[in-house]
Amino acid sequence: MKHLLSIAGSDCSGGAGIQADLKAFSANGVYGMTVITAITAQNTRGVRAVRAMDPDIVTAQIDAVFSDIRVDGVKIGMLAEGPIIEAVAAALRRWKPPITVLDPVMVAKSGHRLLTEEAERLLTEELLPLADLITPNIPEALKLAYAGQTQTQAEGAEQNENLSEQERERLALEILKRGARAVLIKGGHADDPDRSVDLLADGKGFRRFEAGRLDAHHTHGTGCSLSSALAAFLARGFSLEAAVERAKAYVTEGIAHGIAIGGGCGPIHHFYALYGGEELQP
Repeated sequence: MKHLLSIAGSDCSGGAGIQADLKAFSANGVYGMTVITAITAQNTRGVRAVRAMDPDIVTAQIDAVFSDIRVDGVKIGMLAEGPIIEAVAAALRRWKPPITVLDPVMVAKSGHRLLTEEAERLLTEELLPLADLITPNIPEALKLAYAGQTQTQAEGAEQNENLSEQERERLALEILKRGARAVLIKGGHADDPDRSVDLLADGKGFRRFEAGRLDAHHTHGTGCSLSSALAAFLARGFSLEAAVERAKAYVTEGIAHGIAIGGGCGPIHHFYALYGGEELQP
């Protein structure tokens, strides 16, 4: 069995972050390990509080795992602050994992900014070149592509998230220029009412992965789960295109059978396929 390490924040409601990563790892046949970068107090209605971990304990967690257990791949999620980004980048350069999937948690579904400008700069300069695959949504792709430009230029670009296919291709190429080996720009934020199209670019060309847009309410943890499933399939030896195809199908099914818990946006169903398509009875 392959061993994967998630470096991300904790979601006490179990729908996203480290908890979603472990579920996606298990559902897709790999052994999951974790490095916690932040503790969040959140539920299906929203985030109430966030406490970032000390960078030294983040480093200690990474070193503890790598020094004892074979790590076949790393998935990176919420990093919270600039010093944590620097600590994670230094550790990855030291341990050199064979696969690194970076989910750049920079902009929430609500549009809320999750990193300071300095932290965004560090993520772009320190972590992006270490990533085999980066999985931004459209607002995050815009920030990555326009990183380092004037605030007026960046804000002007971010006002338009409904981009044409050619504009998304240009974004992907700009991100590749910054050092990532491949980028998957997720289409969930686009305005197309009928379909969700993810764009994959690896420097050799483009490929689009399309799924019907679901009228689903329970989508908490979608991005975390997709990047974790991608890391799992890549570690298991699937090609990049095959990993994206399988991971997108897995998350689409999870969204279609989202779990209605709490009073807000519930999580996707990570283990629906393992139940044979049947809900468990009490």
